[in-house]
Amino acid sequence: MSTAKTLITCAVTGNLVKPEQTPHLPITPVQIADECLAAAEAGAAQVHIHVRHPETGKPSMEVELYREVVDRIRRSNRELVINLTTGPGGRFIPSEDDPKIAAPGTTLLPPEKRVEHIALIRPDVCSLDLNTMNSGPDVVMNTPKNVRRMAKVMREAGVKPELEIFDSGDVNLALDLIADGTLDGPAMWTFVLGVKYGFAPTPETLLYARNMLPRGAFWSAFGIGRMEFPIVAQAWLLGGHVRVGMEDNIYLEKGVLAESNAQLVAKARDILLSLGGEVANPREARAMLGLPGAGS
Repeated sequence: MSTAKTLITCAVTGNLVKPEQTPHLPITPVQIADECLAAAEAGAAQVHIHVRHPETGKPSMEVELYREVVDRIRRSNRELVINLTTGPGGRFIPSEDDPKIAAPGTTLLPPEKRVEHIALIRPDVCSLDLNTMNSGPDVVMNTPKNVRRMAKVMREAGVKPELEIFDSGDVNLALDLIADGTLDGPAMWTFVLGVKYGFAPTPETLLYARNMLPRGAFWSAFGIGRMEFPIVAQAWLLGGHVRVGMEDNIYLEKGVLAESNAQLVAKARDILLSLGGEVANPREARAMLGLPGAGS
């Protein structure tokens, strides 16, 4: 179990949950920023941010939408750790007639385009997906060469990569990138459990994944859907940190939609406290992650 304070991350909107699934999903920059700030009040020390087209609710990579969200958060809370996604732009859907040809729905972008907002906005942290895998009916592609190109931009921007790990091969790739100097070790890792064809959301899987990490690694885990809160407890028991939020799960309990991300954070916080844990505030989280203090 964890003997240090636990960092709660809140992933407030993601890019897969659809507005028709829940009326409480934040869509506009104002809504996303407000959800981040409320999650911080509930106990989150880090927020993981995607943006969406304000009119349609569909995923977006527009730099100015990211900038507006970050600026709004920073005007009210300068200590909260801001973690921007770089995941969009890696999905491939093959044409039925010729699998070499991309079908509608493919989002593949040049690696530098996927991290353009990172270079311009320079958040505290940004995600770096290591997975090339079947993801539902589609394929997600993050080749070693492209990951290296994205990591180079992150390093030049002074932004800490959060390595998102969907299966054991992703760990091995990350270890190679640390060994060749592309990434700094022991690194910041997040295990994604419950995506179909990836890591199963079980204690055995999480223990196995944790044991692959280099000594001194900072790691978190989260479960998808109904496994969100069981993985909160399991990650803490194994010495890790946790993530919740509407990107991963929209229910507070079976059949009950969460009305806000803050509700999900508060439930995770209560689980940690009930187990005997303590929750890190943003200043403590910055120290854990080796990030500059607010305003530095």
